[in-house]
Amino acid sequence: MKVLIIYESLTGTTRRAAFMIAERLYEEGHEAVVSPVTHVDLQALKEADLVVVGTWTDGIVFFGQGPGRAERLRRLPVMYGKRCVVYCTYAIDPGHTLEKLADILRDRGADVVGGLAIRRGALEEGVEELVRRLLALLVPA
Repeated sequence: MKVLIIYESLTGTTRRAAFMIAERLYEEGHEAVVSPVTHVDLQALKEADLVVVGTWTDGIVFFGQGPGRAERLRRLPVMYGKRCVVYCTYAIDPGHTLEKLADILRDRGADVVGGLAIRRGALEEGVEELVRRLLALLVPA
């Protein structure tokens, strides 16, 4: 199965998570392409069985959290007919970042089927959980 992982990163944590996800999917026998939100691989998007979109959490520590650089996410290509999973990285509290990210992607036509907030201090564990969920979605019907 083919997966496109799109990320928006500020400090490199969300980017690192994207590449870790791709590596784990590859180990499980799936193709995975990683693209920054500013340079989405359109051919990979067209061919993807699943799209994963990740961002960092922006906002004040305990309120106002949302997807980092949301304006870039709102300019993503349309994704009609694409199943999508979202993730966000955070330091203290993700707030409603996942829900806001999912709404942005639904506005781009994606069928958002899941998501996970990943604490920056537990990146490996969070990526492992997200990959476990992705693998369940990638089982051929």
